Amino acid sequence: MSQTPSLLPGERRILRLDEVEAKSGFKRAHIYSLMRKGQFPQALRLGVRAVGWDSSEIDRWIGERIRSRA
Repeated sequence: MSQTPSLLPGERRILRLDEVEAKSGFKRAHIYSLMRKGQFPQALRLGVRAVGWDSSEIDRWIGERIRSRA
């Protein structure tokens, strides 16, 4: 796994699957299952065989999970 550079608050970038797995704690199959159900941010098509996720959407999704716990 590559090292992820630290982001400044509010800074956006495209996250690849390994980074999304690390941030969410879910594996590929579960991420795609949640996406199909509309319960996880949709991937962005980057190329023919490449997808990524908007870092701000992933951070917002994680924040919502934390807030809903309270």
